[in-house]
Amino acid sequence: MHVNLEQRKFVVPEIIIGLDASLLIGRYLGHFGATKAMIVTDKGVSDFDWFRAILSSIKEAGIAVVIFDDISSNPKDFEAMLGAELFLAENCDSLVAIGGGSPMDCAKCISIVSTNGGHVLDYIGVDEIRLPGPPLLCVPTTSGTSADVSQFAIITDTHEHIKKAIISKKVVPDLALIDPKPLMTMDPYLTACTGMDALTHAIEAYVSNAASALTDVHALKAIDLVHKNLIDAVKPDRTLETMHNMLLGSLHAGFAFSNASLGAVHACAHALGGVMDLPHGECNSILLQRIIAMNFDSAAERYREIASILGIPVHNLDNEGVKLALVGEIAALRTAVGIGELIGQTIPEHETIEAMALSALSDPCMVTNPKTINLSELRELYVGLFKA
Repeated sequence: MHVNLEQRKFVVPEIIIGLDASLLIGRYLGHFGATKAMIVTDKGVSDFDWFRAILSSIKEAGIAVVIFDDISSNPKDFEAMLGAELFLAENCDSLVAIGGGSPMDCAKCISIVSTNGGHVLDYIGVDEIRLPGPPLLCVPTTSGTSADVSQFAIITDTHEHIKKAIISKKVVPDLALIDPKPLMTMDPYLTACTGMDALTHAIEAYVSNAASALTDVHALKAIDLVHKNLIDAVKPDRTLETMHNMLLGSLHAGFAFSNASLGAVHACAHALGGVMDLPHGECNSILLQRIIAMNFDSAAERYREIASILGIPVHNLDNEGVKLALVGEIAALRTAVGIGELIGQTIPEHETIEAMALSALSDPCMVTNPKTINLSELRELYVGLFKA
């Protein structure tokens, strides 16, 4: 077996995982010397008992609270700017993100602007942030985005209608409190989308050209956990154990992709989600099987290992057989959890297809894709999403 001896770095935050981990938030804000925390969240969580318990933990620690919840499902540049303005106007000294990827990404962007100034889009790309922000503590309420442990922040450029990536270790949160209890109130479709997002993170990290022995361990474990638990996670009788396993899968996937980066699925999803305003995990779900088919020959042995974890009898199949079986298994899982296709919807205008293809081609995630994909292939991919 070939061993890659190239140097790699590995960055993760402090993490506490387990039942009621979220209730430690007040204590840990105190450890950071916080006196006034901005809670970055969305309006959909404020009525849940677990959310009120988190707020009580903060207030019982003697820490004042400012709530910012004007956030879209795909956070936008102006929302981050409004949040940074409020953070500074209220003299806040810490950030607490409670929610899925949208609040956590927005909190990261608020952190960047409140410390470094300028506009959030000034920091698009890799390692463009000069100064670290205030303490950032995350309580994830979905099991898939891994924004609570990653070096990525995704924000929508509202002028170009494209989601763009900010990648820097300066946006890695200081603490992630990973608690299965909030996930018990998560909408089943959101559960499906975020779970497929976690699976995509793990698969892309494993075939990434920046993968390492350390990220491989986490990627493979994530694939196994998500595959075994996602169908149960969307059922009405899901258990805390199932949701804990989904969080664990998301966590392992986050460790992997935050350090090995991603690939063409995410590059294409950022463009598609920005234009169509679709959930990120839904975009990944629709694209994953197609990108695997495109990439397969460039990372055949790695895809064979993934297929084996998914229960495909790879020893009886040649590479073409493994590719077809793997694509079929991903499609079957997506369908089983209720995520459909874009087939039948109106194909976007040529100019929109071109803009998405150009955006995907220049996305930082494309750099670590195992296959070099050209503009013509991306145009064909996008058009194909809407055709039977």
